[in-house]
Amino acid sequence: MNKITSFTIDHIRLVPGIYVSRKDPVSDTVITTFDIRMTSPNDEPVMNTAEVHTIEHLGATFLRNHETYKDRVIYFGPMGCRTGFYLLLAGDYASADIVPLMKEMFAFIAGFEGEIPGASARDCGNYLDMNLPMAKYLAKKFLADVLTDIQDSQLYYPE
Repeated sequence: MNKITSFTIDHIRLVPGIYVSRKDPVSDTVITTFDIRMTSPNDEPVMNTAEVHTIEHLGATFLRNHETYKDRVIYFGPMGCRTGFYLLLAGDYASADIVPLMKEMFAFIAGFEGEIPGASARDCGNYLDMNLPMAKYLAKKFLADVLTDIQDSQLYYPE
């Protein structure tokens, strides 16, 4: 079998950032898949499932309610390796195009107070596996370390 594209990226040189993972034509539009890489693969510890799950709930809720992007969001969810998230948007985008959106989303997560949306037995298949304080910490860290002054090396995959 052929390697899928995401397995051809040099994960040893990959740093936290926002990357276009792929673009797929579907009917008359393009679906852009973003790699929202929060930790340095194979270098930093991966995120635990509870905070990943919390970020997923908060991020998906934020995105699907965003005035500009809500009708373009196809999917937001975690990578299996627990180093980041995938965001799929309808439209042909570059990484830099969504930096403002990601700043808004991670600021929302970093400042979130209250009940996590969808964190009930009725709404979620594993509602007890949540960690809001750690999700907020990771969101603040990503904002400060990556999004506030994002560089080109954090917007394009390493060659």
